Amino acid sequence: MQRRKIVVVLKGYPRLSETFIAQELLGLERAGFDLVLVALRRPTDTKRHPVHDEIKAPVHYLPEYLHEEPLRVLRSLRACLLRPGFWRALGSLAIDVPRDFTRNRVRRFGQALVLAAEWPEDGAWLHAHFAHTPASVTRYASQLRGLPWSCSAHAKDIWTSADWDLAGKLSSARWTVTCTKTGFERLKELANGKSPVHLSYHGLDLDRFGSFSEARKQHDGSAPNEPVVVLSVGRAVEKKGYDTLLEALALLPGDLAWRFEHIGGGEQLERLKVLAQKLGLDGRVTWKGALAQEEVLQHYRRADIFALACRITANGDRDGLPNVLVEAASQRLACVSTDISGVPELLSANETGLLVPTEDPTALAQALEHLIRDPVLRARLGDAAERRVRGNFDHMASIGQLKELFEREWRPAE
Repeated sequence: MQRRKIVVVLKGYPRLSETFIAQELLGLERAGFDLVLVALRRPTDTKRHPVHDEIKAPVHYLPEYLHEEPLRVLRSLRACLLRPGFWRALGSLAIDVPRDFTRNRVRRFGQALVLAAEWPEDGAWLHAHFAHTPASVTRYASQLRGLPWSCSAHAKDIWTSADWDLAGKLSSARWTVTCTKTGFERLKELANGKSPVHLSYHGLDLDRFGSFSEARKQHDGSAPNEPVVVLSVGRAVEKKGYDTLLEALALLPGDLAWRFEHIGGGEQLERLKVLAQKLGLDGRVTWKGALAQEEVLQHYRRADIFALACRITANGDRDGLPNVLVEAASQRLACVSTDISGVPELLSANETGLLVPTEDPTALAQALEHLIRDPVLRARLGDAAERRVRGNFDHMASIGQLKELFEREWRPAE
């Protein structure tokens, strides 16, 4: 079977917070697919994960803002005016603009013009990662080029996009995959039978996150010189709930010996540092900043507890199933998180982790105290979580699903 070259549209590339996308791209390459990556913005992270260097696909960057490269946009417009699909794409824009009267909508059309005009040689299929802005560009470009497209939807894009916008994209795409049951149910309802939606967990590269066989220390928070290490990995943004986590840490009994470590950048990092000081936690909190994947792995192995206080924000933004929870569980690390979105699909309460209500620092503090004081419980939950990850979250299963979906499109009609 001759495979077609897939043009993958991404919001930004590479990104430290999107290792699940990078490992999927690498998995598809290793499965024999020819990829070209197209990003709407250039990277802002100063570090890269090793997986980014293993991906061989070329990367092309579209103008992030149209006014920054006006000649490039105008050349693309002139080239696309003669294409049969131009008026179809313009018609879609004319329908979309009254419902989304923003610069962003016009910007995505302009980026699609550039993508269509500077089309990668032999590109024959479009695939968008995220159903919001990347899918907007992809949909317009598919109309301009007269080519099919598909989509991977994740979390924020599902819950902050308007119903009409998602429904239109779902009906236009040949198929869509998403990574949690909650997201799948929302998209399936919006698709209304017009196009297939598939549930496909991202999973984890279990070769990169091999089993951790060493015994963890059995300290229980009673010795000041042997603090229990609570770790969290994630961007300092509202939906991660780090203010709630810091408030929970401040509620822990004064006789407990513990230390908190945070890995990640993010727009709210400085505000969280100020909050930690106000809560009297300054001497017990270490802010590590953004780290590469191999460094994060070592922190998972040195920590005793992993905590993430996910929340649903006022505009509906939320995590799906945070990849960092899967990573931590793969290293036999006892996890505590909130009972929203896809988190319970990994953490079953008191079986593979502890779950607490969102926005409840008191309940989170009680769960943390329980784990800090009970190393036997930490070991039991960590062992069970690792078994679940290795039995149900191998990323090769997701790669296999995508491989079948793409190849099904390219099989000759019988």
